[in-house]
Amino acid sequence: MDEWLRRAAAAAGNDEDLSEQDAQTLLKIAKIAAHESGDRTNAPLLCYLVGRGQGDRPLAEILENVRRASKS
Repeated sequence: MDEWLRRAAAAAGNDEDLSEQDAQTLLKIAKIAAHESGDRTNAPLLCYLVGRGQGDRPLAEILENVRRASKS
């Protein structure tokens, strides 16, 4: 996680560190949202919704669920 993202996250009230693996998984989720939906604005919105609803589920599981749902 780079310094800008750390500062922005802290300003938003989150001081958690984002692992490289989680960052890459979120970027894959965002890519699916942007490309499969045809609307790039869905990428940040979906990432926000993932963050709100993740709970204890691993991001890899959410990525697979998003992949399946995007094919429907």
